[in-house]
Amino acid sequence: MSTFGIEEEFFIFDAETGMPAQPRHDPFQELLAAQRAGQVQQELLACQIEYASTVCQDRTEALSELRNFRMALAYHAERENLRVAGLGSAPMIPHQAPVLTDNQRYHEIGEFLSGITDEHYMCGLHIHVSIPDREAGVKALNFLRPWLPLLCALAANSPYWHGTDSKFSSWRTIHYRKWSVQGIPPHFGDAADYESRLARLASAEAVPDLGHIGWGIRLSENYPTIELRVADSQMRAHDSVLLAVLTRALVDTAIESITPEEPFYPEMLDLALWQAAKNGVHANQLDPRNGATISTRDLARRLLKLTEPALRESKDYDFAVHSLRNLLETGNGAVRQRAAFARGSISHLLENAHAEMQM
Repeated sequence: MSTFGIEEEFFIFDAETGMPAQPRHDPFQELLAAQRAGQVQQELLACQIEYASTVCQDRTEALSELRNFRMALAYHAERENLRVAGLGSAPMIPHQAPVLTDNQRYHEIGEFLSGITDEHYMCGLHIHVSIPDREAGVKALNFLRPWLPLLCALAANSPYWHGTDSKFSSWRTIHYRKWSVQGIPPHFGDAADYESRLARLASAEAVPDLGHIGWGIRLSENYPTIELRVADSQMRAHDSVLLAVLTRALVDTAIESITPEEPFYPEMLDLALWQAAKNGVHANQLDPRNGATISTRDLARRLLKLTEPALRESKDYDFAVHSLRNLLETGNGAVRQRAAFARGSISHLLENAHAEMQM
């Protein structure tokens, strides 16, 4: 059974205007002093904070750690009349260019991609799952490709953009298509093939460094892990952990699998990802195996059946079944954002998202 880690990105908002905000002083000073686990750092924009968990063995440990950090972050934000939220996109953004975090690499990205970074008010959830070696990692990469659209749909949490409903459940997924290397990765023959093609991409002028290779799933260059990147940031820690245990189960299933891989056309996978970003959980998905329409619920059942042995081994099966059922019945983050907006516009949406930080 693999271990896993969770990286969550959060927005900081002005409580009165609802606009992304830069804290008036270093937001990490007290947090870092009090934080006993994980790592806190700033993201590309000064209005963003990222928390990287420790290496987790089980969901209970992960949930406790994420909730403890979220509660501390919400407390420190409120002291400055700010709000924090796990949203995939900022519902409103300023007309002027954003303030970038004072980091050389971030300033280089801002210069290189100014038209993109000026509107890159996006936050994601990244899940790392341990792998025994790069060969096993490539096997898992290939195995997970057809499941990325469903994971995107479950995690969709960015419907609002420029103050209005984008009509997409995950606008973040659509926005990321502007970057040079995005979407679902190609099929790789083996680890050597992966490294060779990665090196070719990295040698291109349009790819300043390996961090710009932003596939929805990739092998980490810093840790012995496979990294899922297709998910929006989540309002609730519970949903982040659900996505983590499903991802771990898929990776463990892939590594243990002896079944020959099914062929998937890359254009169908790309279309399935687009449709998942559009529809979220309360509409149909595209079955990447044959291009047929399939309900999100039926696709989720197929995922549970496939990963049941791995989920039972990790003692996550009942949790996954109940949590998935609840998410499909009551809605994911995009559904809850729209419901909150209907009750009181953007300001109510942000207050609700801030409150959900501690759930």
